[in-house]
Amino acid sequence: MGGVLSSRQIQAMAEAGQIRLAAPLAHGQIQPASLDLRLGPKAYRVRASFLPGKRRGVDELLSALKYDEMSLEGDGAVLERGCFYVVPLLESLALGDAVLGAANPKSSTGRLDIFTRLITDRGDRFDEVAPGYHGPLYAEVSPRSFSVRVRTGSRLNQLRFRTYAQSESQGGTLGDAALAELHRASPLVDGPLNLRDGVVLRVALDADAFGGIIGYRAQKHTDVIDVDRIGAYHIDDYWERLPARDGRLILDPGDFYILASHERLAIPPDFAAEMAPMDAAIGEFRVHYAGFFDPGFGAGPDGRPGARAVLEVRSREVPFILEDGQFIGRLVYERMAETPKALYGQSGVSNYQGQGLKLSKHFMAE
Repeated sequence: MGGVLSSRQIQAMAEAGQIRLAAPLAHGQIQPASLDLRLGPKAYRVRASFLPGKRRGVDELLSALKYDEMSLEGDGAVLERGCFYVVPLLESLALGDAVLGAANPKSSTGRLDIFTRLITDRGDRFDEVAPGYHGPLYAEVSPRSFSVRVRTGSRLNQLRFRTYAQSESQGGTLGDAALAELHRASPLVDGPLNLRDGVVLRVALDADAFGGIIGYRAQKHTDVIDVDRIGAYHIDDYWERLPARDGRLILDPGDFYILASHERLAIPPDFAAEMAPMDAAIGEFRVHYAGFFDPGFGAGPDGRPGARAVLEVRSREVPFILEDGQFIGRLVYERMAETPKALYGQSGVSNYQGQGLKLSKHFMAE
């Protein structure tokens, strides 16, 4: 059966040499429906973002565009806010013709406002791996709010594998009629189901949602964050807390916000989901850099939806008013090729199961 490949199938790809490893797999690197990708031992600072196009490899362009080379071994190096870097990854691929890949930043990466995209040789689109691809993988990394320390083995993005036949013939995602039927059998949200080419999510900005604080805004000048240090940083050293004000929030251009959805979600065991932005025509903002939701995410002890979607939001060009309950994003769903043996929250490395308004795992719990 086609669909998104499970953790067992990803492990089998590694054992068969379809996923090639410059270092053995690390604990927790294979997620229920994705593979965490690891930074290699060198990073290259480049003048601008780029794509190689159909006829070139990334190395060819790097030789022309790089102007600094940094070692990530040992204690690693600091990637400065506002700069662009390209990092060869420890994983490379030798895919069969029936498998393609799609990448996204990890949840913690998105919540730190680290702009991260996957690049392949002869690629003309970011975050996509063509069917049958043989070659290295690279991460483009650009910290936007905080300078960050990374090292060899740091994990900033993740890769999902899909069977090509399923993605081509069915578009890869469930239509609204199928989502409505799925919701009746296994609730996807804890309230009314709004559909618009996926499950629509609304932003929560009311005073009662999270005890009076409806979000966080990144501070402009802070210390460096080490992406491998968990629970090490005080929230108020990096974030401004946003109190509820009449159910509204004005987004300032260039500022970065952490908000949350009104709806609590649950992803059924046989499905994976991805956050996609709403049409730009409904608002001048970007939402959710990190978009993968694994099977089992949000499943409460009673089987009801139990976790909100955390939203990484940035206004595009102009100040924009968000209002409580406004549509802000949508979830698109795909079938799994098989049900993962361990769902999200069952493996011991799931940091956001049951989350409300939650910053990345790097900050101390309160």
